[in-house]
Amino acid sequence: MNLSKNTVLVTGGASGIGLALAERFLTAGSEVIICGRNEDKLREAQQKHPGLHYHVGDLAQESERLALVDRLRSEFPTLNVVVHNAGIQQRLSLTQPPKDWSTYQQEIAINLEAPIHLTVLLIPDLSRQANSAFITVSSGLAFAPLAMVPVYCATKAALHSFTQSLRHQLATTSIRVIEVIPPAVNTDLGGPGLHTFGVPVDEFADAVMHRLEQGDLEIGYGTSEKNRKASRQELDEQFNRMNNR
Repeated sequence: MNLSKNTVLVTGGASGIGLALAERFLTAGSEVIICGRNEDKLREAQQKHPGLHYHVGDLAQESERLALVDRLRSEFPTLNVVVHNAGIQQRLSLTQPPKDWSTYQQEIAINLEAPIHLTVLLIPDLSRQANSAFITVSSGLAFAPLAMVPVYCATKAALHSFTQSLRHQLATTSIRVIEVIPPAVNTDLGGPGLHTFGVPVDEFADAVMHRLEQGDLEIGYGTSEKNRKASRQELDEQFNRMNNR
């Protein structure tokens, strides 16, 4: 994949993996739009990297997904790369569920509904561009789930499945479909202070960009690279190790 001269949308691009990838596309010579719910964080990212564009929107809402696509078509008609990175992770006890279904619904909407909907909306736009790609960011937990974040793991498993089907359906088009599969990465996923372990985000982002440039279609790192290639027996063993500590 050519990392320069693209017009790239990164959802969830104000921090963490999304911002790290956005920074690297920008440095490589691409135009980059980051999208997120927190305008203060988006503005802070733009101040650090003045070349970034940003869009404030809650992608859990259909109306805001439609508004984002309208703006992209109006202001960034050369859009050719979409990075579906936005995601939330909630620790949930299924035996003591929250009273409000929206707790689950928001996680499903952001992690799964939004990338599917945006993809369907933007296929016609990307099909008119050269060097175009959808890049989904799933998780090593799509293969061996961590039971204390059950909805997150289920959405990422579904996103992995959707990515495979999307790649097959777009095989005869100009659009490449790439899946990035993070391991545990030291970010604020789940909330500040809850995910301060794992691979440094810059180390992971550098590895991803290198493999994008090589042309890989499925990109893991460390434990997630092992998980994506593992047998069912190996995944069962990984599940037991993670959940029976």
